Amino acid sequence: MKKKSLIKRFIYSQKAAPYVFISPFILTFLMFFAYPMISTVLMSFQKISGGKTSFVGVKNYQTLLNPVFIKCLKNSAFYTVVTCIIMIIIPMLLAVLLNSRQMKFKTFFRSIMFIPALTSIVVAGVVFRLMFGELEGSFMNQVLGFFGKDPMVWLRNPVTVWITLFLLCTWRWTGVNMMYYLSGLQQIPEDLFEASDIDGANSLQRFRYITLPLLKPTTVYVLTISIFGGMAMFAESYILFNGNKTPNNVATTIVGYLYRMGLEQNNIGIASAIGVVLLMIVMGINIIQLFMNGTFGKEE
Repeated sequence: MKKKSLIKRFIYSQKAAPYVFISPFILTFLMFFAYPMISTVLMSFQKISGGKTSFVGVKNYQTLLNPVFIKCLKNSAFYTVVTCIIMIIIPMLLAVLLNSRQMKFKTFFRSIMFIPALTSIVVAGVVFRLMFGELEGSFMNQVLGFFGKDPMVWLRNPVTVWITLFLLCTWRWTGVNMMYYLSGLQQIPEDLFEASDIDGANSLQRFRYITLPLLKPTTVYVLTISIFGGMAMFAESYILFNGNKTPNNVATTIVGYLYRMGLEQNNIGIASAIGVVLLMIVMGINIIQLFMNGTFGKEE
């Protein structure tokens, strides 16, 4: 009876209630984030072979100072920078257009733009691989033939490889970021636009002095998730090239190199070191950009 009363008192205790409610999050965080992260850091200083582990210090990190890893890191950085620019400018402009009073069939266009996000990355990658195939009958080579141009080997030329990856990213994620910006636009008071109309401001001036500044929180959020998504890109490249091998590592990303070391070559120690380096890079970039955007500043 005493045990039952103690349990009952604990359940209905106002002091214990907050901890009970947040306990699922804490357990999930510890099991699926904290523990794997700590394990990864420890394994990055070890050599793991057939269940046997041995401490090797920073040897795994020294191994990363090779041309392939540096190239993969540059590929990820280049992809991240370009996609961040694309995934901010295009969705923002589309959101402003769809939020305009003169725009008709808004719901229809919003639905159409969001459909690619619902498509599996595997399906999207296969479709783009077929579109940019080497055969004359592929869609893009037929387009070139229509203009009298010779067929191209799209996925072997560095320039066309990156164009294909950027097109795939733009097609798939524009609708998602557009929805974020639409949500931000709906938070802007309509009175500001009415006042600007009275003052004689044109559309460009309203966008520059009202819309753009008040969309800053949304832009910071989109930039943050775009940095993470860009540096963590792997599935798009893997499906597009039907594997983790690209010609001369032209589009192999840092996550692709991690996959190669960890799963293809069974070198878990080096793969863990790559994961730690990637985590530090992404965290460092996001913290810097959040500080620069004033996210951690004191509210007045």
